Amino acid sequence: MHVIGITGTLGAGKGEVVEYLKKRGFLHFSAREFLLEEVKRRGLEPNRDSTNFVGEDLRRLHGASYVVEKLLAKALEVGKDAVIESIRTVGEIRFLKTQPNFHLLAVDADPELRYARIANRKSSLDHVTFEKFMEDEKRESISEDPARMNLLHCIGLADYVLTNNGTKGELYAQVEEVLKKIRPK
Repeated sequence: MHVIGITGTLGAGKGEVVEYLKKRGFLHFSAREFLLEEVKRRGLEPNRDSTNFVGEDLRRLHGASYVVEKLLAKALEVGKDAVIESIRTVGEIRFLKTQPNFHLLAVDADPELRYARIANRKSSLDHVTFEKFMEDEKRESISEDPARMNLLHCIGLADYVLTNNGTKGELYAQVEEVLKKIRPK
């Protein structure tokens, strides 16, 4: 069983990588969906600020890797190749890197292209101005606390970094190259 974690900048194409991996037999476990369920349970508005607040609260209460520990447990119950999407803290990565057959992929792209992508997907979490988009990314990019979001450090810890400034086909080709390395025939 292989577990691939996905990290990266906002709107970079993490979801596209997940969709490709699902077609290649991976089961999907989403930190974003896990947090949205908790946001709804708490009666909060389902937006980026709420998911960030809830994620940090859960990590403060239960430990820096709490969210991915829960998702990994679900994946291990099934026992098939899995992808855990939206890893955003160093504490999560430190925990996952202790697991056998874990690989971390980071996805990045130019900021203007990423903003255009999130504007097009019309998610309740992404209905923001470009300025707010960049503020959110800045807030989520740097922290010394392993339980708080630190996208830049997470990307730096990746085993593979995918640049998604081109077509879906070009992105999928990069994912396929990674799969050849981690799952040789």
